[in-house]
Amino acid sequence: MVEPILQAEGLTVRFGGVVALDDVSFAVAPGSIHAVIGPNGAGKSTCFNAMTGLYPLAAGTVRMSGERLDRVPRHRIVRRGVARTFQNLVLPDALTVADVLRLGRHHRTRAGLLATALALPAARRERRTDDDVVRSVAEILGLEGHLDDPVGVLPYGLRKKTEIARALCAEPEVLLLDEPVAGMNDAESRALGERIRECREQFGLTVLLVEHDMELVMSLSDHVTVLQSGRVIADDRPERIQQDPVVIAAYLGADPAEVRDGREEVVSRG
Repeated sequence: MVEPILQAEGLTVRFGGVVALDDVSFAVAPGSIHAVIGPNGAGKSTCFNAMTGLYPLAAGTVRMSGERLDRVPRHRIVRRGVARTFQNLVLPDALTVADVLRLGRHHRTRAGLLATALALPAARRERRTDDDVVRSVAEILGLEGHLDDPVGVLPYGLRKKTEIARALCAEPEVLLLDEPVAGMNDAESRALGERIRECREQFGLTVLLVEHDMELVMSLSDHVTVLQSGRVIADDRPERIQQDPVVIAAYLGADPAEVRDGREEVVSRG
């Protein structure tokens, strides 16, 4: 059995008396595209934020290649090979696309300010490496013609790609995408889905994504975890998730426990 590259075990998050995540566990296989889905308010983004240290855990652990990630300060998580995007775009409008992508390289900077100011050999080598990564990522996401454009003049779809490219420039092992196609039309969503698949292949990535676009999720993902009210109600391959009555009921507003009990009763009668 393949060891998971990323694993959530018993994640619980509380905000005052509200339990936002309740004993959430799932494992992400290396090289896979793994989706976390669920109706609004299910706890999907909360799960991402807990796994990347933005929200404190009341209980549970997060492991990366078997080592505890939840004990790592959040500003150092990227050094462990995990990069993420955010649901709400907050990109500096005045910076060019190339500048934003270089921000994704900050944790790899070794040359000091003096070396950079004096353009010493180490700083020049770093800059060449950064530029090579930026160009490579921009090309695969279709941003190569916009590297000198200020982010503020870009249409929404290109801004979303810029956010993904920034995370990719960190050269992560695991990329977390929080609603990557939100706000896009169907054609844009399908195109970006293909780009995500290409990134997985070209950079050897594992991708964990939260997404509401079910057509994209089912066509792109290798595995799907379903949340409702902060709990895992299903965890399986996409084709089985699509046929799971508990999942269907969750999206229609029924109580999964009642559906599960009813299904078990039918099975027992049979």
